[in-house]
Order: sequence, then structure tokens, then C-alpha cells
Amino acid sequence: MSRCEVERAAPEGVRPAEDGHRQLGLVPDVKVRCASQPPDAPPLYSRDRFAWNRGEISGALGDLGTFLPHIIGAIAVVGMAPSGVLAAFGLFYLFSGAFYGVPMGVQPMKAASAVMLITPLAPGEVAGAGLLIGAFFLLAGLTGMVTRLAKLVPPTVAAGLQLGLGLSLAGLGIRLVSEQPWLGLVVSALTVLLLGNRRFPAALVAVAAGVALAQIAGTGTPLPRLDIGLHLPTLVWPSWRDVVRGTELAVLPQIPLTLTNAIIVTAAVTRQLLPKEEHHVTERNLSITTGIGNLLAAPFGGYPMCHGAGGITGHHRFGARTATAPLLIGLAFLGMGILLGDGAIGLLALIPAAVLGSLLFFSGVELALSSRPQNYAGTDLFAVLAIGAIAATSNPAIAFAVGLPLVYAIRRNLVRL
Repeated sequence: MSRCEVERAAPEGVRPAEDGHRQLGLVPDVKVRCASQPPDAPPLYSRDRFAWNRGEISGALGDLGTFLPHIIGAIAVVGMAPSGVLAAFGLFYLFSGAFYGVPMGVQPMKAASAVMLITPLAPGEVAGAGLLIGAFFLLAGLTGMVTRLAKLVPPTVAAGLQLGLGLSLAGLGIRLVSEQPWLGLVVSALTVLLLGNRRFPAALVAVAAGVALAQIAGTGTPLPRLDIGLHLPTLVWPSWRDVVRGTELAVLPQIPLTLTNAIIVTAAVTRQLLPKEEHHVTERNLSITTGIGNLLAAPFGGYPMCHGAGGITGHHRFGARTATAPLLIGLAFLGMGILLGDGAIGLLALIPAAVLGSLLFFSGVELALSSRPQNYAGTDLFAVLAIGAIAATSNPAIAFAVGLPLVYAIRRNLVRL
């Protein structure tokens, strides 16, 4: 009997690592350390990469609040083809889940998305931006630049960014709920009652109930006419002018945001949520997969994509623990894009904004709490709160640019508080 078993420290649902088990004889397990093992010890256990339960289904819906507003806006305002956008997201979700073995999120790049909706950009310019973003992060990961940058970031900076991102997501959730307060409050109350319930998964019930209540009340979007068939993405190849304009407007503001939220903070959050699992979620790998995903998706009308701290937190908050959640939502997006085309957006629009806001609020609160500001004191606590406030009121890139030199100045007594 191992030390872990004697101390009852073995995680649930695992088997001894030496069993060498593979799902379907092909898919490798994820190695897991027990609670008493140090971080550098060889894992004594392993778990299936894919688990099949209601929590994974619920967790698959946990990040819709971040995803849908940007995607519906891009298709409606920019004129991007739903088949390319949804198929690209679906394939990136499938790859991310299979590679990382955890409920890894895939999200629209928010700074680039804001530019597209405000300016807006043409589909060719979006493709140009996606190619440049993909090339940058692929090179940043392969050369180790991202890893070196991550090592320079103190824990207080990462915690402040997490806190600010969580608060900003929760605030956005509240604004979406306010569009239909009665529906948002009903769905939120239902979510509170069902959080952690394995029989009735919170996100799944919340989405189903929200759609049904909106239709009954007559406030929901009319049921769309679905044209089931084969809707393949079309090639969108940018001109040099498209690349230049896309870089100027979308790439430059997006890179620092992706470095902080989608890479540095996502790696930190994953280590907190799954501290004993030996997964591949590192800053280097997140940068490489972000680069590859965008380089492959951009020419086929894909939207600029990244991972995100809010994404994995949302999936985890509503019950996902394995790669099954990204597999399920990836298959759903891929199927809707390829089989439904334009009708897919009408189907997704059935989910009221207030329901998306409720999901986003709970995910944001979870992300903010995971920063654990109570673990800091004195000047460290001040730095966490200051960086969090800047990130919540502006954006994480500005918070990073201000917070990193501030923390180093405090450490060298250049700033006294």
C-alpha cells in the first residue's frame, strides 16, 4: 500500500500510474500526484483523459457568456461567414482538449474583437490580423520568449491580473443580466441552487430554463429556419493592404492582452485549479497552440482565437474536469458551422443575453476568488489590489505594464508605502 493510500490522499477516480491504461487502447492517461506528493515527484496515479458524466456536459457550456456576444457581433457587423468562424472554433476546441487533457478554454481575442466591431474591419483584414497574430505567438513560443517573460512576472502581478479579470467578467455578466433583470435573477437563483449538483448540472439547466422562459414570455428570439446541408468554409486570403490595416488596428492592441490573460494568467490559473495533474499547460505550449490555431484558421474565415483564464475557469466552475468538455463544445460548434451555416447563429441567438450574463458572472467570481488576495499582506496585498483595480477598470495589458515595474520598484525600496 502506497503512502498516499495510507494517508487517504489519493485523488478520486484514479488508478495506479504503472497500469499503463489507455482509453480505447489509444488515448494516453493524464498523470496525477496525490495530495502528499511534492510538485517534482513522479506521479503515482493516472486518470482518463476523457470522462463521461453530466458535469462535463454542464462545464462545456460554462464559457458561452464570453463566446457568443463577440461571435454574433462579428458575423452580424463584420460579415464573416458562420461556417468558417464556428468550424475554426470547433476544431481549435477539439485540438486543445485532446492535447492538454484538461477543460481548456478557447475564446475570441477581445481587443481585436472590439476593434472589429467598432471600426469595423473587413473579413480580409480580419484574416490578415489572424495570420500576423498566429505567426507572432508561434515564434514567441518556439524561441522561448514567452517562457522567459513568464519567469519575470512575480506572483503578485499574476494574482492582480486574475483578480481584475475576474471582476471585469463578473461586471460584464451583471450588465448582460440587466438587459432582462427578471430572467437573469431567476436563472442566477437556479444556478446557485444547482452549483455542484451532479444530477442536475447548473449550466445545462440554466441555459435550457432560460431559453424556455424567454420563449414562453415572448421575449426570446424567434426560432430560426434551419437549412441542414454541407456549408464548407470559403478561402479568405488577405491582400498586403489588408495585412497592414489589420496589424495596425487589431494586432498591436491584442498582443499584450493575449500575453497576459491568455498565456501567463491561464497557465497560473490551470496550476491552481488542477495542482496535482501533470498536464501540458505551460506558457510555451499555450503560445504555440495559439499561434498554430490562428495560422490555420485565418485563411478559412476563422476568428482570432486564444485560450483564456476565464475560459478554463468557466468550464471548471460548472463541473468540467477533463478534456470531454472541450470535446463536446468543439463538436457542437463544428457541427453547427458545417451543417447549419447561417442558421447556426439564429440557433445560438436563442440563448438570452441575461442567461449568458448569469454564467459569466459566476465564472468571473470564481476567477477573482482564485487569485486568493487573502494570502497576501502589506505591500504585496497593495500591489495585488492595485493591479486588480487597473485590470478591472481598463484592461490587463495596461495593468501589466503598470504593475510589473511597480512591484519591482517596491521590492527595491524605490517606492515606499
